[in-house]
Amino acid sequence: MWNGAGRGRTGLRAKRKELLREVYDRLMADLGPQKWWPAETPFEVILGAILTQNTAWKNAAAAIGNLRRNGLLSLEGILGLGAQEMEALIRPSGFYRQKAKKVKAFCDHVGTNWNGSIEEFLSRDMESLRTELLTIRGIGRETADSIVLYAAFQPSFVVDTYTYRIFSRHGWIEESVSYDDLREYFMEALDPKVQLFQEFHALLVRIGHLYCRKTAFCQPCSLRVFFDA
Repeated sequence: MWNGAGRGRTGLRAKRKELLREVYDRLMADLGPQKWWPAETPFEVILGAILTQNTAWKNAAAAIGNLRRNGLLSLEGILGLGAQEMEALIRPSGFYRQKAKKVKAFCDHVGTNWNGSIEEFLSRDMESLRTELLTIRGIGRETADSIVLYAAFQPSFVVDTYTYRIFSRHGWIEESVSYDDLREYFMEALDPKVQLFQEFHALLVRIGHLYCRKTAFCQPCSLRVFFDA
């Protein structure tokens, strides 16, 4: 079981790479390309990454749809909204008061520090962008990595609840592994390719949603073979 120790050794990295490639290939063969993130612009990806916190994607999508129908799916549009207006529009995403503050905080940050330019904000190197994102209210590691990977198109692997659940249930990681160590588990073993990271994350989310729920439904899962080996 991997717990972060000795992760610099070539042999361990090679073994992990082989495992991850087999997991990826099985998921891809079973589910096919997921082509995430379902958004038209980088700004929409960023909003989705914030609004999908602690909720299903369909609820975040409903909130984004409200903003789009009202012509407010832009940095300028959101900065022009009052708190109550913003809360009403994103209500379908749940925790709407907190999320309204988070979205506003992000927009204020880019408006103040980057002259409102999402393109300039996203154009930095991966570590600088990730570090800055983590200074903004309401943006944690998973949200930051989602923005880096899907909006800035830089290879920062996204770890979520399904990643923990799938890999710990198979005995590949300790349940207590930290977010950063689990992210490194993937980052050190995989080639740093944006499309690979996007598809792998999306496939894990999909298989987790279908089968690796709080109560596991293993029989039809394409990863069940690892239990039978």
